[in-house]
Amino acid sequence: MTQTASAATPALLPDIAVQIRGLNKLYSGGGKRPPKQALTDFSLDVPRGSFFGLLGPNGAGKSTLINVLAGLVRKTSGEVRIWDHDIDTAERSARCAIGIVPQELNLDPFFTPRELLDVQAGLYGVPKAERRTDEILKIVGLSDKANAYARALSGGMRRRLLIAKALVHTPPIVVLDEPTAGVDVELRQHLWRYMKELNARGTTILLTTHYLEEAQELCDRIAIINHGKLVAHDTTVALLRRIDNKAVILTLVQPLSEVPTVLAGFHATLPTPHELHINYRPSDNAMQKILDAVRAAGLAVADIRTDEVELEDIFLQLTSGGSSHATQ
Repeated sequence: MTQTASAATPALLPDIAVQIRGLNKLYSGGGKRPPKQALTDFSLDVPRGSFFGLLGPNGAGKSTLINVLAGLVRKTSGEVRIWDHDIDTAERSARCAIGIVPQELNLDPFFTPRELLDVQAGLYGVPKAERRTDEILKIVGLSDKANAYARALSGGMRRRLLIAKALVHTPPIVVLDEPTAGVDVELRQHLWRYMKELNARGTTILLTTHYLEEAQELCDRIAIINHGKLVAHDTTVALLRRIDNKAVILTLVQPLSEVPTVLAGFHATLPTPHELHINYRPSDNAMQKILDAVRAAGLAVADIRTDEVELEDIFLQLTSGGSSHATQ
C-alpha cells in the first residue's frame, strides 16, 4: 500500500508534491483567549523533487501548516493536496505519501527503536518482508541502540529516532520540522548528507529551520511566512538577488585618517585606519567605478573582499515590522 506513491511510473508522478490553495486556519480560542487566525488565504506549490525551505519567525504559522499536512490540525477552509491526493477526500493516500519529522520529541519511552519502527511500519501497512528497520537504524546511527529503551536515549538520539520513524514507509515527501534543534554538529552533517542523497534520488524534502545558513545551503526554493501569510516564494538564488546591495572591503597598506574625497560619493566608511568599506548596488555596475576611484585616490591595497547578501538579510527585511510583501 505504501509503496504505490513511491513506485508509481514516471508518467504518473505529479509535478507538484504539495499543493495548497486558499488555506485558512482559525483557532476559536476559549476563556480569555481571543480567536487566532493562524493562516490566511495561504497558497503554495512545492515542486516534486525539490529541497524546499519554509521559513518564518516564531508564531508565523509554520507549525500550523505542518500540522495540517500531518492531519493533526483540521483546516478551516481551503484545499490541500499531497502527492495529488486531497487531504479531505483521499486522506489515507495523502498520509501514506508523506513522512513527518515533528519538532516535539514524542516517543513512547517503553519501546525500543526497533520496536517503534516495526510498529510504525505496521501502521502504514508495510509488509514484514519489505520493512527496512535495520537499514534505517543504520542510516540514523542507532544500530547499536536498536534494543535499548527509548527513555534511555539522549535528546539527539531521540531526534534521530523521529527521523527514522518518518522514513519507514518510504514516502515520496519528507517534512523536517526543525530537525537539527539541539543536535550536535556531527549528527547535523550526517543528517544533511543523507537528506541530500535522498533528495537526489527523487524524494521531495520540505524543511523548516531557524538555522538560515542551512536553508541557504540546502534549499533550491524557499518560501517565507509571516503572520500566517506568504510574504515570499522563489528560488533561493532569486531571493538573494532581491536585496541589491553589496559591500567591498579594502585592506590598505598605508593607514588613512579620513575617507578620500574621490570616494565620498560611494557611501564609503573607515571603521579602522587600515580598512575601507564601500557599499554599492550590483545593478549599477559600480565595481569598475569604485576601482577607478581607488586608483585615483592613490591607495595601495593589500587585500580586497566582498560581503555577499545572505538569506538572513532577506528574512529580516520581509518579516520585521509585520511585513506583508507581495509573494512573487
